[in-house]
Amino acid sequence: MTSVESTPGERRTKNASPFFRGLKRLGAGLFSMVATMFGLLLVTFLIARVMPIDPVLAVVGERASQEVYDAAYKQLGLDQPLVVQFFYYVRDVVTGNFGTSVLTARPVIEDIGRVFPATLELATLATIIGVVLGIPAGVVSAVYEGRWPDQIVRFIGLFGYSMPIFWIGLIGLLVFYGKLGWVGGPGRLDIYYEDIIPSVTGMILIDSLIARDWTIFWNAVSHIILPASILGYYSLAYISRMTRSFMLEQLSQEYITTARVKGLSETKVIWRHALGNVMIPLITVIVLSYANLLEGSVLTEVIFAWPGLGNYITNALLSADMNAVLGGTVVVGLVFVGLNLLSDVLYKLVDPRAR
Repeated sequence: MTSVESTPGERRTKNASPFFRGLKRLGAGLFSMVATMFGLLLVTFLIARVMPIDPVLAVVGERASQEVYDAAYKQLGLDQPLVVQFFYYVRDVVTGNFGTSVLTARPVIEDIGRVFPATLELATLATIIGVVLGIPAGVVSAVYEGRWPDQIVRFIGLFGYSMPIFWIGLIGLLVFYGKLGWVGGPGRLDIYYEDIIPSVTGMILIDSLIARDWTIFWNAVSHIILPASILGYYSLAYISRMTRSFMLEQLSQEYITTARVKGLSETKVIWRHALGNVMIPLITVIVLSYANLLEGSVLTEVIFAWPGLGNYITNALLSADMNAVLGGTVVVGLVFVGLNLLSDVLYKLVDPRAR
């Protein structure tokens, strides 16, 4: 029987130290992230050029003279070739210069820094709700496959996917705020509590805890609990469905049968062994769900008058404020790419086989 010698390249790969292999994977991840961001910048740049909105008129107004219009047109660099305009656009984005918002007359980067913590706070609480309820629901659904607990969990998940979020939000406001008075109304705080505590993180719950102002803390809780629960419901539907799918695959594996033959309790078999292996791919699901909530909570923010990034982009779009729209879109893309990179890192930390 003849043996096949490995090539010099294969031998170098096998003998490479973990440090160099790690550097190679890090370089590949960074290259992928840079390529993705370049594509995002190219798409947003082209969208700004094909939109039926004149950026010059958005700055100078419709009553400006032709001389003022021409001067603004040249100052914005629109007289340059598209390649040059794109170069300047990338340079400005890299330096954090998204221009000035027509709607607020402030730098867009300052506006985003002001509104993004509200979205972050809302999406984080919604993700916690989705994880805490969605994972156990998915496990129970898989364990009782085909029986009534499984049917209930699947119905809840299907309902969450089927119902428009704006409809659930409006019904929630009508019932829990308008009729029952169990929760606070639109906004992050009652109007007479605004701007009382100093802003440290921009997130009302954390800032009120830092200031030890329990009145404002509970008022903020009453306002955030309904929109966070609605977003958390959508996160729960996704996470429970994926958990069920992963658990069904694991429960059919031979190691589960072996563990049961050895006399391990069903609780240990399910919640320790099967769920332990499920948590590895589930990390990616949770991170992606979190990213989707950060970028996809526009309707919820509009319905609940939540002063977050989604509401900011919507108001900017309705006002033809393209600097704000593009700046917000780029930030959302950065967050999504960053969270994808984080999921890859966490996956490798949890699963030694992926290192």
